[in-house]
Amino acid sequence: MYSLSQERPDDLWEVEALYDLCFAPGRTLLSSYRLRDGVPPVAELCRVAKDEAGVIGGVIRYWPIRIGAAQALLLGPVAVHPTAQGEGLGAALIRDTLERARDLEWGRVLLVGDEPYYRRFGFAKIEDVEMPPPTNPERVLALELRPGAWSGVTGTVTRKT
Repeated sequence: MYSLSQERPDDLWEVEALYDLCFAPGRTLLSSYRLRDGVPPVAELCRVAKDEAGVIGGVIRYWPIRIGAAQALLLGPVAVHPTAQGEGLGAALIRDTLERARDLEWGRVLLVGDEPYYRRFGFAKIEDVEMPPPTNPERVLALELRPGAWSGVTGTVTRKT
């Protein structure tokens, strides 16, 4: 049994260790990490899933980004410890944080991922929004938290400064 809570500063090393375990070496060289450099995450949306012993089994983070003049959230990374995969923990983290983002009045979310997995949360491929290279455009997915939030939003994704 896991409980979800906001990531705290003392979770940092365990969170980073989980990301290292779940993702290939060199994960920080991906273009999405260039959008995170020097930008604090949206703390209210950085969540961890801890078991009864307080061990982190899953984590999710969000980052503020811009597409032209429009603000958006960049979802990711989300990771679940291999021993807890397949139990719905990643889905619980995503659903929880998307609802929180909606409550915080964010309008749009972007991510780079597998559409077959993220489709169940409402994400779909988006046209005319370009992640920095070398991102595969087929993996750039978007979700509206407010109807029409992506209407007219086009351009290259940049860091929020």
